[in-house]
Amino acid sequence: MRVNISQKKVRDQFVAKIEELSGQSILACYQCGKCSAGCPAVSEMDILPNQVIRFVQLGLKDELLQSKSYWVCASCFTCNARCPKGIKIAEVMEALRQILLRKKKDYVKIPKLTDHEKEDVPPIALISSFRKYTS
Repeated sequence: MRVNISQKKVRDQFVAKIEELSGQSILACYQCGKCSAGCPAVSEMDILPNQVIRFVQLGLKDELLQSKSYWVCASCFTCNARCPKGIKIAEVMEALRQILLRKKKDYVKIPKLTDHEKEDVPPIALISSFRKYTS
């Protein structure tokens, strides 16, 4: 994948919006990877938590908004506890979800799941999805 990085992308309103919604200083992250190393949902993510932060830092909005990682995030706050810079990564994940939910885009449609499908879903995923569910 070829990525073009420019000041325009890095200073984009998208980066500012993520910082505003999450209350986090995105540029404080120095990519140690401790958030990803402790994440219990990382095996289901297509972009690791530290990579999500890097994509935001670089203003890679289109690539990031196509990811499923922030929908898979269980909001368990392990990443928050592990971050040596005190960045609350779970809040960044929530900010990304909010941006898409405000555009009426949702990853999980709980009302459309069959009872059998709901039985196979881990309880923490359902609880996390209900917290994210706004429709």
